[in-house]
Amino acid sequence: MAVPVRSETDQLDLFRARSGAIAPRDAQDLMAWPFFSLAKSRRIAPIDFRMGEVVIRVEATVEHGMATIWDADILIWAASQIVDARDRGLATSRLMVATPYEILAFIGRGDSALSYERLKAALDRLQSTTIVTSIRQISERRRHRFSWINEWKERLDANGRPLGIELILPDWFYAGVLDEALILTIDRNYFALTGGLERWLYRLARKHGGRQARGWSFDVTHLYLKSGTLSPARRFRFELRGIVRRQPLPGYRLLLFIGADGGERLGFQPERADLRIGGRP
Repeated sequence: MAVPVRSETDQLDLFRARSGAIAPRDAQDLMAWPFFSLAKSRRIAPIDFRMGEVVIRVEATVEHGMATIWDADILIWAASQIVDARDRGLATSRLMVATPYEILAFIGRGDSALSYERLKAALDRLQSTTIVTSIRQISERRRHRFSWINEWKERLDANGRPLGIELILPDWFYAGVLDEALILTIDRNYFALTGGLERWLYRLARKHGGRQARGWSFDVTHLYLKSGTLSPARRFRFELRGIVRRQPLPGYRLLLFIGADGGERLGFQPERADLRIGGRP
């Protein structure tokens, strides 16, 4: 007699997300590398990125398109819940449940019917987008393949009204969240950033610069390659100049300057810092 195969849901303890004031946390691996589409329009073309020992390939389906940097807000919510519970000495799990309102409120979005439909579309993109990466793999030849969400489902009452959303996070993401060295607190105003590129730049700045008084700088050509964007390099530089003019990144001041090698660089430093970035403004 065949033994029934238990689903992943049956094998995991259920973690009920907590409402209330929780600091937003982001996973450093997701902040530093091109894992998401930066465009609001549907992206089907894969991200195929190689730099040194780092290999990342992100693939999308025609039906849903690639997970975007706005969809990644759900992963920030999940990471924040897990870290908060761990710090309180509570048990955590890859199997999470929360109401749509709790998720939407945390990431700064309204609780309208349209917001709820967009939340479900984001969950579909997170589940259907697949990633292959060498990051955090012991062997140089080893690759880890996963989706941002293994599976998700709605919980409805007898009248068809949503009671909650249940989802399962992948091992790769969950292990990174539980590693204290791989998590950073981010500014809640991040969720108000409307542009994909400025969101990516904030995460990159927070990952690499932290609160260093002298800030940090990047070669613009290197930034373009690392963004994974489909925009031409000329368009990327144009948008970058616009962001520098607007200064939208919470907690950071940006500037473009020419480096010692004659190449254009993007510098950033924490607000109210008196020192110039690298001594070359």
